[in-house]
Amino acid sequence: MSEADLSQSDRFERRSYRVRFENARGTSLAGIIDRPIRPAAITPTLESTSVPVVVFSHCFTCSKDLKAITRISRSLAESGIAVLRYDMTGLGGSDGDFSETNFSTNLADLTAAIEFANDSIGPVTGLIGHSFGGAASLAIAAGMPANDHHPITETIRSQIAAVVSIAAPSDTQHLAALLTRLNPALENNERGDVVIGGRAWTITRQMLDDFRSHQLPDHLNRIRSRVLAFHSPVDQTLGYDHALRIAGLIEDNDGLPACSLITLSGADHLLVNDPRDADYVAELTASFLKRYASQ
Repeated sequence: MSEADLSQSDRFERRSYRVRFENARGTSLAGIIDRPIRPAAITPTLESTSVPVVVFSHCFTCSKDLKAITRISRSLAESGIAVLRYDMTGLGGSDGDFSETNFSTNLADLTAAIEFANDSIGPVTGLIGHSFGGAASLAIAAGMPANDHHPITETIRSQIAAVVSIAAPSDTQHLAALLTRLNPALENNERGDVVIGGRAWTITRQMLDDFRSHQLPDHLNRIRSRVLAFHSPVDQTLGYDHALRIAGLIEDNDGLPACSLITLSGADHLLVNDPRDADYVAELTASFLKRYASQ
């Protein structure tokens, strides 16, 4: 095969379509699958079946339609990686009440998304998570318990070969602390509102209690997937120290570092100020997943 043919064979078109699936509580969740398609000029079989399949989780109060998530997911599909991006309970197009969610429900939603992708696209071998979705992705890879409704199975944990975190926290307690700083009355009331991104969100006591109950750092050393962590040193939402902590805690079976840390110099938390930041993340993520998450 000539060099031109090799270059052509690496090119994919993208097919994106909406899906719905249920979590363990029976709540209907919304998703979009960005799927690589071989151009008809290259092969008569349009949809590629031997590509890495990954699930992309969004940040706290965000959705699958965040500009950076959309841009990265579409780019990955055009690079030959199938992506399911979805909305967690009560957010975006998903059903349910956001105020009743917490980190445990986030893990259960991600577990349901992985199971749906396993059945509808192919075996999920990679996870991508932005911000709090990154924490959820790391927790799944570590086999951290979700809740009584849908515990994380060892089968799911063992099939994840690679995890990409983008501006992810190293713990869940920091979010409880942030929310109570935004509204100190939450410490004494069952519920209250905070403003995030210009919108009021109802936060409940059960949510804060759940965030405080998880000990993610104690589980990170159980991750046996390869991990790629992106973080900006000027992130105004979440400090760079979280990325250093994640990278320092994840080791392989021999006690060697298993997390690669890439500094996104000058980038903002949502990767919206400069589209090139999302493009850079997409390019490196594609190479990482093809190396470690391919079947």
